Amino acid sequence: MKRTIRTTLLTTGALIAALGVPATAAHADPAPRIDLRVLVVSDGGPSTDAIAAELEAAGTPYTEIDLTRSDRPVIDAGYLADTVDGRDRARFQAVVLPNDNPFPANSAEMAALVAYEKAYGIPQVDAYTYARPEAGLQYPVYGGYSGSVDGVWAQVTDAGRSGPFGYLDGPVPFEDNSPTVGESYAYLSTPTAGADFTTYVDAPIPGSAKRGSLVGEYRHDGRRELVVTFVYNQYQQQFRLLARGIVEWMTGGVHLGASRNYFAVHVDDVFAADDRWNSTLNCTPGDVDCTDPNATPDPIRMTAADVDHAVAWQRERGFTLDFAYNGAGSVDHREDNGGADPLADRLVARRGEFRWINHTYTHAFLGCEQDTTVVPWRCATNADGSTKWVSRNDVSDEIAHNRVWGELAGLPLDDDELVTGEHSGLRVLPQQTADNPNLALALADNGITWLASDNSREPDQRRVGPATTVPRYPMNIFYNAGRAAEQVDEYNWIYTSRAQGGSGICEDNPATTTCLPAPLGLTTGYQEHIVPLERRIALGHVLANDPKPHFIHQSNLAEDRIAYPVLDGVLDTYATLFAENTPVVNLRMKDIGGELQRRAAWRAAVRDGQVTAYRVGDTVTVEAPDGVAVPATVPDGTTRAGAAFGEAYAGERSGWTAASAAPLTLTLPTSAASSTAPGADGSTPATGPAPATRVPAGVTDPVSPGTGS
Repeated sequence: MKRTIRTTLLTTGALIAALGVPATAAHADPAPRIDLRVLVVSDGGPSTDAIAAELEAAGTPYTEIDLTRSDRPVIDAGYLADTVDGRDRARFQAVVLPNDNPFPANSAEMAALVAYEKAYGIPQVDAYTYARPEAGLQYPVYGGYSGSVDGVWAQVTDAGRSGPFGYLDGPVPFEDNSPTVGESYAYLSTPTAGADFTTYVDAPIPGSAKRGSLVGEYRHDGRRELVVTFVYNQYQQQFRLLARGIVEWMTGGVHLGASRNYFAVHVDDVFAADDRWNSTLNCTPGDVDCTDPNATPDPIRMTAADVDHAVAWQRERGFTLDFAYNGAGSVDHREDNGGADPLADRLVARRGEFRWINHTYTHAFLGCEQDTTVVPWRCATNADGSTKWVSRNDVSDEIAHNRVWGELAGLPLDDDELVTGEHSGLRVLPQQTADNPNLALALADNGITWLASDNSREPDQRRVGPATTVPRYPMNIFYNAGRAAEQVDEYNWIYTSRAQGGSGICEDNPATTTCLPAPLGLTTGYQEHIVPLERRIALGHVLANDPKPHFIHQSNLAEDRIAYPVLDGVLDTYATLFAENTPVVNLRMKDIGGELQRRAAWRAAVRDGQVTAYRVGDTVTVEAPDGVAVPATVPDGTTRAGAAFGEAYAGERSGWTAASAAPLTLTLPTSAASSTAPGADGSTPATGPAPATRVPAGVTDPVSPGTGS
């Protein structure tokens, strides 16, 4: 059985007026049905792929046509529109093209798209196009610019901030990660004389006092186009910043799917101590792989002062860390220090400042029994050759003992969350190719429903007995480093060649690891190389609508407190780029797991053709399977039964509907209804073929500028 969601969107009168139908015909021609699905026409270039990836991440349904495939469908009137139950239907709410016209001259397919966009008021995104009059811009040779924009700081204009890019604070910095690799190419130009063109994002034109458009809206001949004149891929920061606005523009702010900017940081091994990297032995004494007879452990452990610093940092940032704790760390410390443990005393006293997660009592390895007589370790076996597994009782005791210790200490726990030591119990290649079969049983014994996993090993969620995994991103801030120089020394060991004094790991694994051109300086390498790189990687996750948490270790909050420059870099950069209406969303682990789980169910329903969504006049209808929550994004002011729908975020309202068979009705504000009406730009639909692809002699006009070269 499917449930039905109805959303008030657009008055029938406004739609009829926008289509130019005489008022007397209003009773004869019912409002058309417009499906909530985006048509993405790709030429294989990175820009259309990037927009498709954004739609996929948000859960917004789309259909992709690859122009390079001979078996693709033909885009004609019958493909774009038809009739359902006697009512005209537009099958797509927006069209994304590789450029303003990717077809040959006088193409019937482009003509069909033009007619479709005019008839139904469908907006078109030109994912990456040449600046030319057909797109509302002058050719770059006339006072504009064609070339690299690496490192350029573009700017959202006043029109952009009051329009689809109102979630940004203004700056849009273009990446410049390598001095030897060109990363961004653009055409900067100004609108042609008389063009109805509004620039949303611009940048200075080199050698000129003028600014040129990078993203702008061109209204002409009853159509609206979003003209983008720089190349990008889905991972580049400049696209990630603008992606939300591109989708808002093409959908009028009304679409299935939702997105947020998430950031969560788990701090593992709290109360315990972490072994320290030894720069002489090039291993970590205390680790099973450090077998040098001279290896003497030199543990790193937070102090009470480190707790105070963490509390002050959180309050200043408005950000909460998740502490994954091992109770035995404090018990052992008290035994070795006459009952004293100032760290534990301070953590317990300030326990309400943090979120807490069970990390098992002793941090024991909970997979196979490890045979450490060889390096690397291997799984011990029984006489018959079968794997020796840590028992169900031992796994369960690690979980339960730590929970009880935390409860006695008054830690505010959610008992259904668990992070095992080293994510053990789960399979770990190459030594352990399967989960410990006793893990699922122990999870059930203890009511665990959310289990942390390592995203670098298993990026997808999966079930383990009663639990669902929550993949976590490992930050490249080493667990065995409390000082910046230690981090740099180990980093050099891993990422330099043997000839440079390194381990050669990067040489042996070129597909996954890149060697540094030269070792980093011990006093400068952390701040100048590692911090910027880790900041960029983590911020990339934040900007990608990715809720997965990151994890570090308590050692990184001790001594030199090397985690903070990275965390500060992420949050400081974010604050520079985003408006106050778009805060970082900081969730605890179980809520992250729930978000990922809802997304998976929704994507499966969309992929399997179980979701039907469309608007007719002032109503949007969504049919989805029972038990599947539906994500929706709508303009601010939208209400449900008189109350605001969803949550305010990025100038819109969005959220998940409860998984219920009952219908849901949402009413949009009048301003939103009129702004999404076909022809809302005030233009009069015109007939005629698509603009010809012609340029003046001597001007280069790439038909498909998808490579940026």
